[in-house]
Amino acid sequence: MKNKQSGFTLIELVVVITILGILSALALPRFAALQTDARIAKMNAALGSIKAAAALTHSTQLTQNLAPNTSVVLEGSTITMANGYPLASNISIGHAAGLATSVGAALPEYVLSVPGGVFTVAPDANHATCTVTYTAAAANGAPTYSNANLTAANC
Repeated sequence: MKNKQSGFTLIELVVVITILGILSALALPRFAALQTDARIAKMNAALGSIKAAAALTHSTQLTQNLAPNTSVVLEGSTITMANGYPLASNISIGHAAGLATSVGAALPEYVLSVPGGVFTVAPDANHATCTVTYTAAAANGAPTYSNANLTAANC
């Protein structure tokens, strides 16, 4: 009588381990790229929020027939305006967009700054160049927005 052998042979185990190694080598770079894509999507969402907040505050000011530099109140919070749009600050556009508290403290998910009067949002301290920006409106103009820094190299 022959004994029945159960289990895997050494060759079968080596083949399975080799296949798993090849699959993980192919999959790992794709997962790394997903993190970059997620950061870019997060920052595009933040820019959309900024644009919506600027449009909402501007329309509120227009419908209430207020002067261009008169602050507006949104959901109990005062938003400081200049030339018909929110100022480029944490407490103004940052709060209106939901990226900062009513006292201007950045939410933990973002890093906010205002270098040279340009409101800048980054996803975290490790990706300081992965930013979107809001520049307050000039007289008789509209604010400008930029997501030019949302590249795979920056994010």
